[in-house]
Amino acid sequence: MPQAKPIDPRDGRPARDGAEDAGATLDLLVALESDGRQTQRGLAQRLGIALGLTNAYLRRAARKGLIKMREAPARRYAYYLTPRGFAEKARLTQSFLRDSFGFFRRARAECDEALRAAVAAGHRRILLVGASELAEIATIAARDHDIELVGILDPARNSDRFAGLVVARGLVQAAPWDAILLTDIAHPQARYDELAVAVPAAMIITPPMLRVVPATTTP
Repeated sequence: MPQAKPIDPRDGRPARDGAEDAGATLDLLVALESDGRQTQRGLAQRLGIALGLTNAYLRRAARKGLIKMREAPARRYAYYLTPRGFAEKARLTQSFLRDSFGFFRRARAECDEALRAAVAAGHRRILLVGASELAEIATIAARDHDIELVGILDPARNSDRFAGLVVARGLVQAAPWDAILLTDIAHPQARYDELAVAVPAAMIITPPMLRVVPATTTP
């Protein structure tokens, strides 16, 4: 008979293990980067955890220097990620993607959904950005959709091909494309931010598992 988890004194729920704790911290940083003016109650609902536990995560993130708090009108607070917070979000994202159980199944499902949306929007030529395990899975998923993967953009890649596709060092060198599918799991937010400066954000498809915060404006 499995042993029950110890109770977390912060909210009376079963205590979280290391993976759950890291996942909640990552979700918190993503939520605050997206909108730092959310109420703690709104954050709790978005994260799916108790209000008291949300408060505990916020306090701990502040103690670690991951976020800063500033008082806002109506006795509310605004939260901002610090440079350390952005770095920790990137580290946790990469760790989550590489170590999470069921990575292939989730990645395949999200690639399928992304490519299905691309076809619905009239995009047939897709450029992958980031030579990674996710890119390999995208090449498998592409076989079930009416699209063409025109290549992979990855400036750091030394070889000329990856997963059967030609590797380009920059957008100018890439074959003509209609939309971009982000597959960089090492630095997804940084890569997205670079792309969003050069092309309309609406043309960049980002699988949810990458935890990318979309741009609010387009070039």
